[in-house]
Amino acid sequence: MLLVLCVDLDDDLGRKTGIPTPVIGADDVTEAAVALATADPEDSDVNVLFQGVNVHDELAAEGEAVEVAAVTGVDGPDVKANRAVGQEVDRVLAELSTGEEVSAVVITDGAQDESVLPVIRSRMPIDGMRRVVVRQAQDLESLYYTIKQVLADPETRGTILIPLGVLLLIYPLVVVANLFDVAGAAVLGILSGAVGLYSLFRGLGLEDTVDGTAESVRNVLYTGRVTLVTYVVALALVVVGGVQGVDTVDVVRTAQGSPLAAGTALAAFVHGFVQWLGVAGVTSSLGQITDEYLAGRFRWRYLNAPFYVAAIAVVLFAVSGFFLPNAPGVTALGLSELAMALAAGTLIGVLSTLAFAVAESQLPSAEPV
Repeated sequence: MLLVLCVDLDDDLGRKTGIPTPVIGADDVTEAAVALATADPEDSDVNVLFQGVNVHDELAAEGEAVEVAAVTGVDGPDVKANRAVGQEVDRVLAELSTGEEVSAVVITDGAQDESVLPVIRSRMPIDGMRRVVVRQAQDLESLYYTIKQVLADPETRGTILIPLGVLLLIYPLVVVANLFDVAGAAVLGILSGAVGLYSLFRGLGLEDTVDGTAESVRNVLYTGRVTLVTYVVALALVVVGGVQGVDTVDVVRTAQGSPLAAGTALAAFVHGFVQWLGVAGVTSSLGQITDEYLAGRFRWRYLNAPFYVAAIAVVLFAVSGFFLPNAPGVTALGLSELAMALAAGTLIGVLSTLAFAVAESQLPSAEPV
């Protein structure tokens, strides 16, 4: 048996005429179409109902076992409307119950109503689908529905409307800037730069990275982690170290009285910078260790980190000092002093590794969560 199914997803028929749905049978569907046309002659669902009756009559004239029915959804979200249509289709099938396999020809008035096709297909085969539109408005509703769906999607809306809005604001903002004696070219440059950065941001797909970073920062703030403070202190120490490294380069250049070679300049910068870098590394690692302890994930081997940082700082400080001349604020080292510094750095790393390995094997520590 073939069922001609007229779909009214937003329930114009029920809302405007008060006729209970589903409507089954050619005569009842015709009466429903007349009632809807009387209530709202401009409603496109009128055409759907009449088209359904027309298809029914054509197939019946050919001797086809056919029935026509009109089902409606609700005036709300697509999911609720689709579920309502599915329930009404179940009621239609229950009332037909001829014992024959039922297949459907679906009649709709546009792309929005066609979103219910998977719901109908899950209940019976679909032999055909016909979209009914006014000839003068071919594809108008589909275009409207497509634009509506695009603007309803937050990601697409942001991608399209934000750059468009900035571009539309360029001229009025330049005019306002000129009124206040601000260079319009500067405003134009700022706005075009903002659009360019936004385009690169979207094109490179950095939104997930930024969202993840923001979420991590929020978690750090809300959980009161010590690393938040120690990282800020470490960053300040690195900045100070960079300044100190540049100053050391200037001091060595002044003491030598001639331009520095690239290797000497690098050694001077490292010599002034590495002390602050070492303190920053020890500070941040101590903060991380404290957080691990408070979270119950402390392991003795974590204590190696500040000792490793200190050992590396000692080695770099000594090596850079070996290549520098005597100057104010510079610790120039000889070969024997360099050897002692290298040995000290090695011993710090080795002894800390051995000590905390023994401690971890002999003393209990928190199991990782």
